[in-house]
Amino acid sequence: MKNSTIIVLVGALIIIVGAGVFFLKKNIEYKKDTLSPVVVPTAPVVTKDTSKEIDVQVPEVQAIDKTKTVIGASVEKRDITAYHYGTGDTELLFVGGIHGGYGGNTVLVAYELMDYLEKNTNKIPENIRVTVIPVLNPDGLNVVVGTPGRFSPSAIPTKEKTIPGRFNANMVDLNRNFDCDWQSEGMWQNTKVSGGDKVFSEPESQAFKKYIEGNEPDAVVVWYSAAGGVYSSNCHNGISTETRTLTKMYARASGYPAHEEFNFYEITGDMVNWLAKKEIPAISVLLTNHQDTEWNKNLKGIEALFAYYAKQ
Repeated sequence: MKNSTIIVLVGALIIIVGAGVFFLKKNIEYKKDTLSPVVVPTAPVVTKDTSKEIDVQVPEVQAIDKTKTVIGASVEKRDITAYHYGTGDTELLFVGGIHGGYGGNTVLVAYELMDYLEKNTNKIPENIRVTVIPVLNPDGLNVVVGTPGRFSPSAIPTKEKTIPGRFNANMVDLNRNFDCDWQSEGMWQNTKVSGGDKVFSEPESQAFKKYIEGNEPDAVVVWYSAAGGVYSSNCHNGISTETRTLTKMYARASGYPAHEEFNFYEITGDMVNWLAKKEIPAISVLLTNHQDTEWNKNLKGIEALFAYYAKQ
């Protein structure tokens, strides 16, 4: 009796322990299954801070109405860029640096205009869009000052050392490569210069031509150096009434003398005269020397154009 009781008790204990182990195992498996989705997510955790990407995009949307357009590239593949200010339908185009480093101060005055427009957006009449091409000949500028873009005025060397920068990398004078009296060999003072193998043979002049024909600006001002004066454009079709008005207006406001033609020596393939052939009012503004931008004088001329075209 005593032995059978022990056997029963042992058997019961075995059953109880076995049941406990079974339920304990199931409980652990249950917890493991319920915790698995949390510990090992089915989708990867995104740790990239996307807010930083949004911040990067903010500067692209600015209060000022300025955009820029790469209109082409130079022989040595440097960008030629046009910068736009304002959103009006009347476009005024200002151009510097057609003679690269030889006319380095024409590049600087164009950048001064850009700085002015950045800081004084309220000065641009609502109906006007101002476009500035500061460097039409970046290769020629790079030869002289070591950069195709903005530089310090102190980087401009003596006039003699700037002469190689007058031409593009093909040694073509870009202001002899346009379609008005074009010749393969032109003159610069008493020196013969290349006008290119054919009219618009150079990528820089092609870029400018494409921009003009695609946008048809209402008036164009091109800075050169150096003679100190404002010159009307003309390609055997007479000076247009609008060009004559621009010449007198810019000269009167700036203090430069006004001239109906550039007659120091024969000019062939001139860019501004080609604009006249395209019936686009255009003037050449020749700075007095090769160092100074004469910004205050030019600003007065620019403001006079703004006032005039604001009424058109």
